[in-house]
Amino acid sequence: MAKYDVYGIGNALVDMEYEVEVADLETLGIEQGVMTLVDEECQSRMMEHLAAHPHQRASGGSAANSMIAVRQFGGSSFYSCKVAGDDLGHFYMKDLIEGGVDTNHHTEREPGHTGRCVVLVTPDSDRTLCTFLGISGDLSTKELVEEALRNSACFYMEGYLVTSDTARQACITAKRIAEESGVKTAISLSDPNMVRHFKAGLLEMIGSGVDLLFANEDEARDMAGAADLNGTVAYLKTVSREFVVTRGSRGALVWDGRTLIDIDPVKVDAVDTVGAGDMFAGAFLYGRGRGWDHRRAGALAAAASAELVTRLGPRMATEETRAILQGLR
Repeated sequence: MAKYDVYGIGNALVDMEYEVEVADLETLGIEQGVMTLVDEECQSRMMEHLAAHPHQRASGGSAANSMIAVRQFGGSSFYSCKVAGDDLGHFYMKDLIEGGVDTNHHTEREPGHTGRCVVLVTPDSDRTLCTFLGISGDLSTKELVEEALRNSACFYMEGYLVTSDTARQACITAKRIAEESGVKTAISLSDPNMVRHFKAGLLEMIGSGVDLLFANEDEARDMAGAADLNGTVAYLKTVSREFVVTRGSRGALVWDGRTLIDIDPVKVDAVDTVGAGDMFAGAFLYGRGRGWDHRRAGALAAAASAELVTRLGPRMATEETRAILQGLR
């Protein structure tokens, strides 16, 4: 039996979340609803503009949120990432380890700046991300822990890593190790901008195909270059043996390798969609790791992500995730 349900790799980012108006995005010249990479100077100017807005912070990054979700439901997870030896780096690792996630970062860290993500939440519950990668932009094969990877049931990589040559290569190397060891492989496309601007790199990461792919409807359609859902589904079948397409308030579609399954939405009043896709992926991976069928795993993921968007922030408390789990048993 594998030691870890899921071995994840992704950007280590301290999330700093602000509630703003659409006018703030216009003033800052930021495209709404997507992730934009910015330099440290640009992000600092942004934070000065937002100085009067209250905010909260947490260890984040897409794959990190998913690995914490796996752990909160009762699974086991490992997370490879890169943080610096600064205050934010110490905060990040303390938060991650207290969340029960094992990691490569138990040793001395390099000097530099830990990555951070300014998360801007507008009244329509949409989220806009402005990311300064910092030292996470240098994530490479050095951050891989091969023994942990080989001793995992599934390897999961976030599409955000496509923007870094060294991180993309780390994903390709880790996927090869996973396949050699009989470990299933999974990827999240992460963000529409990753697909629009880095599709070739994502296809490098996918290689000859993955066992499971996560995407929202926009990401999936742009990846497929298709005009409709039928074309999108047909394309995704060529790159992944199974896949999940989340559709917001319309639920999700799951391809289990034989059948296309509709996952019903859970109706809620959304406040903040930050981390919804990450929670969906973490819950789905947990369920599949327990041997659940795709419909049951999808139902858990839909319930957990729906509950998440009713409050601010990318995560819930462990007791809240366990309550959702108990409600489905």
